[in-house]
Amino acid sequence: MTTYADFLATKTTRPVTLGRPADADAVHPMLHDWQRELVAWAVRTGRAGLFTTTGTGKTLMQLEYARLSGDTSLIIAPLAVCQQTIREARKIGIDLRYVRDGDAVTAPGAWITNYEMAARFDPRRLDVVVLDEGSILRDSTGKTRNLLIEHFASVPARMSCTATPRPNDAEELTNQSAFLGVCSRVDMLATYFIHDDEGWRLKHHARRPMFRWMAAWAVALLHPSDMGYSDDGYILPGLDIIPELLPVPIEAEGQLFPTDLGGIGGRAHVRRQTLEARCERAIDLVTKEPDESWLLWTGLNAEADMLARAIPGAVNVHGAMTPEEKAEHLLAFADGQINVLITKPSIASRGLNFQRCARMVFVGLSDSYEDYFQAIRRCYRYGQTRRVHAHIVLSELEAQIAANVARKEAEADTFMRELVYAMQTARKDMSA
Repeated sequence: MTTYADFLATKTTRPVTLGRPADADAVHPMLHDWQRELVAWAVRTGRAGLFTTTGTGKTLMQLEYARLSGDTSLIIAPLAVCQQTIREARKIGIDLRYVRDGDAVTAPGAWITNYEMAARFDPRRLDVVVLDEGSILRDSTGKTRNLLIEHFASVPARMSCTATPRPNDAEELTNQSAFLGVCSRVDMLATYFIHDDEGWRLKHHARRPMFRWMAAWAVALLHPSDMGYSDDGYILPGLDIIPELLPVPIEAEGQLFPTDLGGIGGRAHVRRQTLEARCERAIDLVTKEPDESWLLWTGLNAEADMLARAIPGAVNVHGAMTPEEKAEHLLAFADGQINVLITKPSIASRGLNFQRCARMVFVGLSDSYEDYFQAIRRCYRYGQTRRVHAHIVLSELEAQIAANVARKEAEADTFMRELVYAMQTARKDMSA
């Protein structure tokens, strides 16, 4: 009897191994054994998705993947992350150079640029391209996503790295697959997803077969033990999420007492009305622990401005700065030269290592689980030695937003664990 999984297997485009021969011994000995195993697998695969959680050393792994996969490689990353990656490259003897234009790639070597400059590079000159923070492919209508998929389609070796794949998100997975040249968006949607009033969603019976298929071209990992290794050094000291719900009076049109936030307009209205109270609470938290480094996440320019005026020495990294100015200040905070950093998740929640900081405040919250997760993980990541305190400052009415983010967090955790398990099983079957 033919099962649904058998049917899907006949429809799926099977990934072809396109990489170079490689084993773990070829990878730099500074990497852990499980990291070296992953790098060797990715090099052999040729086009690979590296979906491992924050702090698992994706930077070192992508650097070694690029070195072993070709003579001329380009890593594309957020600008501040570029300089951080160059530092990591030096640790393993790689001369990684930042360039803003493809004309600078005059010889084989390892190069890095930021996403704003990606279109300036001739893919015909490249053997390897790596997307650091590959979640940029999630933007289903963005010209950057289309450029990355189409512009680099001819590059033989490709890697996409992200800590937050969303297995139930058609845009996420089809874009990853399309960038890596594994399967077209149209074919993947037709095989695993269904379209209804809620948009594209994963077919119930297709989830496990899809994960098993993905195991041929992507790896998901939360802990080294997911690959049978020890978790020593990868057990985090703890995270305290501290709700700060403020009883702020709110005026609501057409209601004697406000009972819900409404849509986007309602959320923005409430956020503006509660701005002063939330900022004052954040200022109070920083003042009570002046010897700590603090990372303050804001959503409105007015929030950031008020905090910067009130907290001595605080630096506000905002959208009006040049990319170079942002990178300078973000790296200064990472190095301990700035004690209080104020910024937005859209600016600084991707790829940066702020493990020296164990205190943060969300001065308000959006409905984006990914922004929340990535912001938390700038400090709460492997390498952190202290418990992290994350204060969520909201009005009582905005507790609905926190509940929505918590629901998305639980869903994402369930899917990620299922993806890890399915890929473990598939890898065992393939090696048997």
